[in-house]
Amino acid sequence: MNAEKSVSQKNTHTLPALLIKHAEAFGDNRIALREKEHGIWQSVTWSAYLEHVRDFSLGLTSLGLKPGKSLGIIGNNRPEWIYAEIAAQAAGAIPVGIFQDAILNEVAYIINHCEAVMIVAEDQEQVDKILDMQAELPHLKKVIYTDPKGLWEYDDEILIDYYEVERMGQAIAQENPKLFTKNVHSLKKSDLATICYTSGTTGNPKGTMLTHYNIISMVASLNEADPKHPDDQFLSFIPLPWIVEQTMSVFSSLYSGYTVNFPESPDTATADLYEIAPSLVVASPRMWEGISRQVMVKHLDASFLKRFVYDLCLPIGYRWADFRFAKQKPPVVWKILYWLAYMAMFRALRDRLGFSKVRSALTGGAALGPDVFRFFHALGINLKQIYGQTEVAGYSTIHRDGDINFDSVGCPVSQAEIKIWEPDAEGVGEVLSKGPGLFQGYLKNEAATQDTIIDGWLHSGDAGYFTDDGHLVIIDRVKDLMHLKSGARFSPMFIENKLKFCPYIVEAVALGHERDFVTGMICIDYKHVGKWAEDHRIGYTTYTDLAANEDVYHLIEREVVRVNATLPKKARIKRFLLLYKELDADDEELTRTKKIRRSFINKKYAEEIEGLYGDTDVLPIESCIQYQDGKTATLCCNLIIRTLEAKDEQDARMKKKSFWKRFKGEI
Repeated sequence: MNAEKSVSQKNTHTLPALLIKHAEAFGDNRIALREKEHGIWQSVTWSAYLEHVRDFSLGLTSLGLKPGKSLGIIGNNRPEWIYAEIAAQAAGAIPVGIFQDAILNEVAYIINHCEAVMIVAEDQEQVDKILDMQAELPHLKKVIYTDPKGLWEYDDEILIDYYEVERMGQAIAQENPKLFTKNVHSLKKSDLATICYTSGTTGNPKGTMLTHYNIISMVASLNEADPKHPDDQFLSFIPLPWIVEQTMSVFSSLYSGYTVNFPESPDTATADLYEIAPSLVVASPRMWEGISRQVMVKHLDASFLKRFVYDLCLPIGYRWADFRFAKQKPPVVWKILYWLAYMAMFRALRDRLGFSKVRSALTGGAALGPDVFRFFHALGINLKQIYGQTEVAGYSTIHRDGDINFDSVGCPVSQAEIKIWEPDAEGVGEVLSKGPGLFQGYLKNEAATQDTIIDGWLHSGDAGYFTDDGHLVIIDRVKDLMHLKSGARFSPMFIENKLKFCPYIVEAVALGHERDFVTGMICIDYKHVGKWAEDHRIGYTTYTDLAANEDVYHLIEREVVRVNATLPKKARIKRFLLLYKELDADDEELTRTKKIRRSFINKKYAEEIEGLYGDTDVLPIESCIQYQDGKTATLCCNLIIRTLEAKDEQDARMKKKSFWKRFKGEI
């Protein structure tokens, strides 16, 4: 590595230079990456990491990848993804991530928009996507595949094996050992490091241009607030095109030098989490909600003794968490009680979830409901909220250890400035931010850039306010805040998060803007509700059949009543329905990061929404369903609409519940 030493000594202001720095410091003595293949964990040292990047970078150059051109990457989280990303940067090119489950038109839009000349595709599925629309991709010159399975009979000059490209680079490195070093040294911190596409909640995703300086400056600030060390372990299972995962698996790892682990497949991520027992965990709110649902369902199915221990210990955990949130020192008796609860249940449960060694657990991308937040802190898991956007290179705020407010998203990191624009009487306004992480603009979209960056401040589109102790509270998107006809304001996201803290609800959409009352469309959790139906000897055939079952409606109604009891009276749900299908990103109802596309849903489900505000209890529906293979079918069903009892009656009924029933309703 002697050829690379001069680079690391001269600068570390680019991501490839950081890689060289750690390869020089750790060599073969420390693991940089680890991947599970065929049930066995395969390790990659920092020296091997650099060699892969060097060889692939020089191979890309020999294939014709020039500085300033774009390289697309699509597939699951794998070391080859990281190699390709850093290799492209080292060649002066710009890596662009594409979600592996993106459908054809989404993939084509991003490839054409960034004018990618090469694509690194993981396997046959991703290669087929590209080849099927090859005629629509005029800029594309090469498709580089990492997994040759199923591709042996393909005969297309555009295809080339990933490791063949590495072998080409090895030959160049032998002829010119200093070429890679020269390429990295020529990079400037102002060079584009990546084009990261936004989630696209209101239309086509926008290409956010981020430089090495944007990224490294914000990662440094994040590391000050939430330190990471070379001994840390991280499991990479959130899709890599998302800025949150990019920050942890690529940017922060290169900055701090910790080990990134890759699961064998997305389906084995939970089991692999248990095996690795990482010290750092980052997951989306949807994943944290899913884990909490899984725990609750297993509790309901457990033996009497295990249910008794669970019901006995969890209130102690909640009380312990409340002490921490209030920054109060727990009395000795509560320390003893929590220690007993930890030894009796929490330690074993954390171990089963893979959180036995977690030092820092983060959630971001959307608001996490306070109920879910309290639940994990009750188990002793140090879950912290982060807030930011792709446009500020990731994170702007984070909870600090010992300063956690589950209603907030934490305090600004050191290099981020945040203010509230045009606050109302309650201090609520649009959140603006700026700092060294502020992006360079949207690719080929100057109008959107000018609308987003005004006088040097990024207009986030989020409504929020600051607490007296400096915590930022995000209420909802400004455009999503709703008002009833009475003028009462409510946040649909807050109601939805409350509903999703339930073992039987996977998604919810709260409605009511300029209406007389609040209503909801709810998607059941097919797996958990199906298990409940089987336990109660309720027959069903499909998701649609299960969602229309009267007993299932009673089950979900109890959960809605529970949530209503925690909401202001004017914001309570009066009528709801169970959708005949789950909301899906492939149907454009959700973004690839699982955010609700409200404007699209309002149009697509206009008939259902009008039914919620009509006087009917049964609504005939005829809907077109599109399957993943592109085939369509027409679904005809009678959609049931349930009207809840009066609010005062709900309050009275909730007050009559025993302590344990009230408690179970809260968890």
